[in-house]
Amino acid sequence: MLMKVHKSGNISKQNRNDVPELEKAKTPLEAARNGFEFYRRLQTEDGHWAGEYGGPMFLLPGLIIAHYVTRTPVHEPTRLEMIRYLLNKANKEDGGWGIHIEGVSTVFGTALNYVTLRILGLGPDHPAMVKARNTLHRHGGAAAIPAWGKFWLAVLGVYDWNGVNPIPPELWALPKFVPLYPGNWWVHCRNVYLSMGYIYGHRVTAPLTTFTQSLREELYVQPYDTINWDKQRNNVAEVDLYMPHTKIMDVVNYALTYYESFAKKFTALRDYGLKEAVEQIRMEDENTYYMGIGPVNKAMNWLVWYHHSGKDSLEFKLHVERNAHFLWLGAEGMMMNGTDGTQLWDTAFIAQACAEAGLAKNAIYRENMVKVLEFLDMTQIRENPKDMERCNRQATKGAWPFSTKRQGYTVSDCTAEGLKSSIILQTIPEMPTIINPERFLDSVDILLSMQNRSGGYGSYEKNRATPLLEAFNPAEVFGNIMVEYEYPECTTAVLHALRTFIKLNPDYRRDEIEAACQGCVKYIKSVQGQDGSWYGAWGICYTYAAMFALSSLSSVGEYYENSDSSRRGCDFLIQHQKEDGGWGESYKSCEVHQYCQHEQSQVVNTAWAVMALLDAKYPHKEPIRRGIELIMKRQQPNGEWLQEAIEGVFNKNCAISYPNYKFSFSIWALGKYTKVYGDNIDP
Repeated sequence: MLMKVHKSGNISKQNRNDVPELEKAKTPLEAARNGFEFYRRLQTEDGHWAGEYGGPMFLLPGLIIAHYVTRTPVHEPTRLEMIRYLLNKANKEDGGWGIHIEGVSTVFGTALNYVTLRILGLGPDHPAMVKARNTLHRHGGAAAIPAWGKFWLAVLGVYDWNGVNPIPPELWALPKFVPLYPGNWWVHCRNVYLSMGYIYGHRVTAPLTTFTQSLREELYVQPYDTINWDKQRNNVAEVDLYMPHTKIMDVVNYALTYYESFAKKFTALRDYGLKEAVEQIRMEDENTYYMGIGPVNKAMNWLVWYHHSGKDSLEFKLHVERNAHFLWLGAEGMMMNGTDGTQLWDTAFIAQACAEAGLAKNAIYRENMVKVLEFLDMTQIRENPKDMERCNRQATKGAWPFSTKRQGYTVSDCTAEGLKSSIILQTIPEMPTIINPERFLDSVDILLSMQNRSGGYGSYEKNRATPLLEAFNPAEVFGNIMVEYEYPECTTAVLHALRTFIKLNPDYRRDEIEAACQGCVKYIKSVQGQDGSWYGAWGICYTYAAMFALSSLSSVGEYYENSDSSRRGCDFLIQHQKEDGGWGESYKSCEVHQYCQHEQSQVVNTAWAVMALLDAKYPHKEPIRRGIELIMKRQQPNGEWLQEAIEGVFNKNCAISYPNYKFSFSIWALGKYTKVYGDNIDP
C-alpha cells in the first residue's frame, strides 16, 4: 500500500544552505522582515503554512496496530521512516518512550512503541529493543500499562480482554438528558470511547500467531498464561498514573464488570448499543471525510469498519486512503500528527503577525498575503454537519476549522482567529475582497451560540454536562477529558474577533455582541489565580495564558495602571523573567499547575510574555526590551529561529509541537514592540 505523505513545509539542514544569509537585523522591524523573508519560503501553493503536529507518542502505535490487525501492508519507505522516527525519539538514557517526546519513559509509551517497532520489522534482539524491553520490565512490564494501552494490546491479541475495564456500548442507549449519555461528553472523549465501545463489545482481536505469541513472551515479567488478568484492570504503573480513578469510578467499573458476566443475557440491549455505535461512527466518518476528529478515533474507526463490513467495503478503503493525511515526514523520520494538520491555525496567526509588523501592507509581500486570504476563503466551512442533532455535533456553517475544511470540526478560537484574520487582511488598502463580508455574519452567529453561562468559551462546543462527570474519567493519563471546559485562550480569541467584527459591521447583533464581550471579560477575571496568573490549557502554560488574558483586559481599556487584574498579571510575568531577559517555561507547569522554569529561555515563551506586557501597557520598558533583544539574538543569519522546547499541551499531561509558533509569535512580538517603543532596541 502506498502511503502519501504531507509535503513538508520545513527546510531540511541540507537545503538550509540554499537560503541566503540576510543583512543582520539592527532593529525589531528588520528582524521581523528577516523572519518573514525566511518563513514565506515555506508557504504552500494553496496559501497556508504546513508543519508537523507531533509530540504525543501514543498515536503512531494505534495506526500500526490497525495495519497489523487488518493485514494492510505499510509502504516500504514509510515503514523505514517510521522506524527511524521511533528510534530517534527513544530516550537516550534508558531507551524507552514517554507519553510525549519530552516526557520520561513510561509503560504506556514504551510498551506501545516497542510493539510498533516489532510490527514494523525490528527483531527482539535488536539493541534498541533489548534496551527498551529492559526499561519496560523495570516498570513491571506491560501488565501495568494504562487503560488506552490495555485496549490496543488487547486488540493486538497480547493482552487479555479480562484485564481491560469495561467499555460498554450500551451507554449509547441512554437518553440525551442523562449527563452520562456520551453525546454530552467532551467531543474527543466521546469519539474515542464510541469506537472503543464497539471494539470492546465485540472483543475484536487479532488471531494468535507466532509473532504475537513472541510478543506475549517479551512484554511481561512473568509467563503470559500465569497472569491473573482480573487483577490487571486497575494495575497502572506509578510512572504513568496522572489521574487515578476516583472511588466512584472504581465502583462503576466493578458494577460493569459484574454486568459483563451477564451481558449475554441482555443481548437486545447490547445489540442496540452496538448498532447505535456503528451509526454514530458512520455519521462521524461521513462528516469528516473518513478522517475523524483526530488520529486516535481515526485508527479505531478503521478497525470498526474492518470488523463490521470487511476489507472490500467502501468505508474500509476510504480509511486506508485517508491514513496519509495524518503522516508527516520530518528531519527525524515519519510521525503521526495530532490532527490532519494545523493549517488554518498557523496561517491565521502569521497573517495577524504580519499585519502587526506592517508586513501585510508591504507590496513586496502582497502575493503572500493574497494567498493567505485565498486560503482563508477556501477553508471556511459553509454548511452544518449532516444529521447534526442526531450525531451530537455543534453547528459549523460560517466556522473555521483547526486544520482543513474537510475535517469539518470547528473550535471556538479557530473560528475567531479565522474571522479576525480575514477582516484584518481585507481592510488593508489594495488587498482584494475575496471573502464576501456577508459570510462573516455566519461566523458571528456561531461564536455567539457557543458562549457558556460563565461568559467563557470552551473548545468545540458549549458545556453540555457538569464537571462532576470528571469523576468518571477512565483514561488514567489525561486530565479534564470528560466534559467541555472554558479556557482563557478560547475566550480571548472570541472577544477579539467580535470586537474586530463590530468595527466592520456595527449594526449586526450589536447588543448581543457587547453582552458577549462583557461576559468574556467577566470570565477572564474570574479564573485569575491569587498570584496573578492564568493557567493555559493549550500552550505552555502560564506565559501562554497571560498573553491572551492580558490582551482581553486591554481590549476593554484595563491596563497595568488602572486594573488590579492586569497589574497582578504583569507582576506575575516579571517575577518569572530569566536573567538573560527571556522567559522559559517547562511543560511541567501544565502537569503540576505551578510555574516551572525551563532550563533555558525560549523564544516562543518570551514572545508571549512580551506581547502580554505590551498589551497591558506595562510601564517599565527595560524588561520588555530585554525580551525583544533575546528574540533578535536568537535569530539566525538566514532569518529563521531554530526549534527549541515543545510549545503546546492538551489534557494537562501531554505536550504537543507547534513549530510554526517560533515564527508567527516572534514576528508578532517584534511588530507590537515597535508600535509602542519605535523601531530601535536602545535601552
